[in-house]
Amino acid sequence: MLLTLDDYEQVARRRLPRPLFGYVSGAAETGAARQDNRDALDAWRLVPKVLRGVEGRSVACPLMDKEYAAPFGIAPMGLSALMARDGDVIMARAAKEAGIPYVLSGSSLTPMEDVVRANPDAWFQAYLPGEEKRIRALIARVQAAGYTTLVLTVDTAVLANRENNLRAGFSTPLRVTPRLLWDFAIKPRWVLGTLFPMLMQGMPHFENSDAIRGAPIISKQAARDFGRKDHLKWDHLALMRDLWRGKLVLKGLIAPSDVAKARAFGCDAVILSNHGGRQLDHAISPLRVLPEARVQAGDMALLIDGGIRRGTDVIKALAFGADMVLVGRPFLYAATVGGQPMIEGAVEILKTEVHRNLGLLGLRGLSEISPDLLHPV
Repeated sequence: MLLTLDDYEQVARRRLPRPLFGYVSGAAETGAARQDNRDALDAWRLVPKVLRGVEGRSVACPLMDKEYAAPFGIAPMGLSALMARDGDVIMARAAKEAGIPYVLSGSSLTPMEDVVRANPDAWFQAYLPGEEKRIRALIARVQAAGYTTLVLTVDTAVLANRENNLRAGFSTPLRVTPRLLWDFAIKPRWVLGTLFPMLMQGMPHFENSDAIRGAPIISKQAARDFGRKDHLKWDHLALMRDLWRGKLVLKGLIAPSDVAKARAFGCDAVILSNHGGRQLDHAISPLRVLPEARVQAGDMALLIDGGIRRGTDVIKALAFGADMVLVGRPFLYAATVGGQPMIEGAVEILKTEVHRNLGLLGLRGLSEISPDLLHPV
């Protein structure tokens, strides 16, 4: 029975081949950064108020000149189409139906043009090297595709040590071994429902890592394409701000001083994130620095991700100063379980929890959420 976002993970574990589930669920090294995302949320309790008249509650959330139906969106997740059939497109469509943001990953296997046709309000998240020619070319492609919000992820200067992926049998590029073939063979539902339809269209490629089609997922060039970001600097962000006409969002910041820099460089929003614990092990949870980051952000939009699974988690993040949260893994798990209807079901679960919890806290809208709701354990 699927009653919470965590329930989708358990079903997805049974549906997905071991290497693919390991890729989605895994974190860097000891997993300390991923665990801190949960520990930071669990370190706080909520203080409800009563007899306040909470009829007519709303979870509508304004963000960057738009109003969304809920205070959360779907975070960018690479290789989604390998986990669920048409994974990028069905998540984009589900977000459109639900009225929430969807962010397409730059390490996706579906051309960005296909995704924006499915959801004209989708955001695009880029992994860019510090090379002006490639920056200009990719931004031109994103603008030509019709995107109006560009997200630059900045916490991937070097490739992370995801040894747990290797233990699970997953690597980039994907190496075809007897063990991998066996892991795939014992999951016939995934093979017939996802792998075969994908291969009928040819070998999957990284479609959006550059202005042109990227390498196949089994090519060594794939790792090289994503490994040239160690010379990306603030000067390149200034170039992007000059080139990009739409909303510009910076993702992967933790230090409040970096939030201040992003504001000074003209970003419209930042996403505090430790990449779901997948980059620097022992990186602090963004929730722990959120109040200070809020001060530095000023009137710039401030989003956060990492470990959010319940409506109470969303409310805690908003109470600390976030304007919205992003949720990743649970929605991809839902996609693997049952496609777009399951994603929409997962969105509705989280939206209902936020709506219910507002009432239990004595609140009628997100604007009434404040730090005095929080009490440390």
